[in-house]
Order: sequence, then C-alpha cells, then structure tokens
Amino acid sequence: MANQDDVANKQKAIQSRQDQKDGSMQKAENAQSDDSAAQTGIRQPAPPFPEQHLAKPGLEAQMDLKPKFMAEHYKGSGKLQGMTAIVTGADSGIGRAVAVLFAREGADVAVMYLNEHEDAQETKRCIEAEGRRCITIPGDVKDVAFCNEAVEKVVAEFGRLDILVNNAAFQEHASSLLDITEDRLEETFRTNIFGYFHMARAALPHLKRGSSIINTGSVTGLKGSKQLLDYSSTKGAIHAFTMSLAANLLDQGIRVNCVAPGPVWTPLNPADQSPEKIKEFGAATTFGRAAQPEELSPAYVFLASPVCSGYITGIILPVTGSIGE
Repeated sequence: MANQDDVANKQKAIQSRQDQKDGSMQKAENAQSDDSAAQTGIRQPAPPFPEQHLAKPGLEAQMDLKPKFMAEHYKGSGKLQGMTAIVTGADSGIGRAVAVLFAREGADVAVMYLNEHEDAQETKRCIEAEGRRCITIPGDVKDVAFCNEAVEKVVAEFGRLDILVNNAAFQEHASSLLDITEDRLEETFRTNIFGYFHMARAALPHLKRGSSIINTGSVTGLKGSKQLLDYSSTKGAIHAFTMSLAANLLDQGIRVNCVAPGPVWTPLNPADQSPEKIKEFGAATTFGRAAQPEELSPAYVFLASPVCSGYITGIILPVTGSIGE
C-alpha cells in the first residue's frame, strides 16, 4: 500500500487532469452580497468567497478565508465526559470542528488524517486547549492494516473507545462519466466507503453499550449531483451502510447515525472547484450561502451523546441549508 504522500500525489494528479479538461473556467454570474444570505444565528460569511484553488488534499492553513470551527458561543456541559473518540479527516473542516466540540464536551480525541500535518497539529492544539488529551495519527483509510493499527494505538493510549466518526473523503468533479477513469473511481470508492467499513470493523471489538458510530454523508447522497457522479454514489452508499449497520448493532447497544451536510466551507471544496466557481459556493441553497464547520459540529455532538440521542439510530440527518432537503 502506498504511503500517505503517494496518495496525496495521486489525488493531485487526478485533480490536475480534471483541471486540464475543464480548460478556461467560466466566470460565476450574479454574485450575491453578504446582505442577501440568510442569517438565522451567529452571522456567518456569505458569497462572494475568495477566488482560490487548492492542491489536493487541501490545507486549511492555505485558505484565504479560514473556515470557522471554534463555535465560541457553544458551551460544553459534559455530554461526552470521560469518553474517547476517533475522528477521521479531523485535520480540517468538519472533522476539526467536530473534534474541538467533542473535547469541549469532555472527550479525548484521536485525530486521523492523510498527510496534512500542519492542519492536524492546529487541531491538536485546539483540543488540548479545551483541557483534553489528543493524539494525531497520519495514514490512509484505504489501507486495512493502517485502520486496524490506528484503532489499537488509540485504545492503548486512552484505554477505551466510545465514538467513531467516519469523515475522511476524496472528491473531484467531472463533467462527463467518460472523465472518471478506473484509478479515479477506485480512489473515490476506496476512500469514501471502503474506508468507513475498514474503520468501523476495526473499532467494533472495542465498542460497548452506549457507544456510537457517526458517518458523514452528503446532500449529494440524497439527491445526486451531475458533476459528482462517483462521490455522490459513495455518499448514497454511506447512507445505506449507516442504516444497515444501525440495525445490525442495535442489540449490542451501539448506535449508528449519519450527518448529511450541504455545502460547507472547508478545504475539500476549493481543492475541487475552480476559483471562479468557488466564489459562489453555496449561493444556490435556500440560505444563499455555504455553512461553516461550526454549524455542523453540534449535530455530531447530539448524535454521539447517549443522553441526547439514546433513542435514535439509523437516521440520516440533513444539515443542508435548503428547505425540504
């Protein structure tokens, strides 16, 4: 199995080939001002976003407009006190925001990521600032052996495992099915759904009654996306995996749920879309803007906490910014 840097380079190569196919990008039209986006809570950034294109897998440290993940107004109340969580793809974006709130609620957190070391260290710093312990584990979730070793390392370090958040993902747009080569199809499916199976299987022997697994799905898994054929397919598979595993593990007292985000301002998207398109990212939602990671993370806390969602399993919770989705 290739190492993490080789995987990142492979993803960059897939991205580069697609960028060449895209050619000259069309200018985004009808830019919306900050005033046109819906704000129903803490005021959040809205289009137009900075025009930027990141190299995969994408570093949050390199984003011109940094995602908001600290949720400063969120007050912890011990909902996850004494628990241990693994969050994959926790170096940045939704994963980072989830890891920070888990720590604020009393959990120790293992940050798993590919090779974004700078971002992962910042996540670790934020977790430790919440007064909790953190370890960082770089590696590729496509690798079964790595997943097994990572879980064993977490249990050896913290003595237990209570929560698994499957969140790592690979995404690259394509205008045609003919653009999706075999290596690209393999990269997307093996990262996005095989990786979830690998991690859940590795974690299961250590989970007990009251434990939970939370998967990150997507609005694209609910309604499809014409330019994300392979990615949307994996997200639909994740939704089905969630419901199936929930039924399978219910008798063991282990809950399995899924959060299906709409557009969220994370490195995943500037690493996929052109600078012109990213400028209007999220503008097509009912809210007229993308979510910030801190607007997603409380949903993961809710689903992780047995005192909040002990009677909930097998759900796909949409947090999409659009009415009826």
